[in-house]
Amino acid sequence: MEEFLTHLMGKKIDVNCGSTATFRGDVIDVKDGILYLRDETERVAYVAIDKIALIYEVKEHASRPGFVG
Repeated sequence: MEEFLTHLMGKKIDVNCGSTATFRGDVIDVKDGILYLRDETERVAYVAIDKIALIYEVKEHASRPGFVG
């Protein structure tokens, strides 16, 4: 899992650690069984890799100006 997470360095992901614990952020580091995520407020979350159940890669959709109908 650590090797897989290193391939996601610099990408925004959602991490699910069970039924209610979900984290979103940019992968900034992976080492010693810990995933380091930076959220949009620049806070860093430290997630135990062995507790991760599911990972989604977040796709940012560019917003287009115009009318909402």
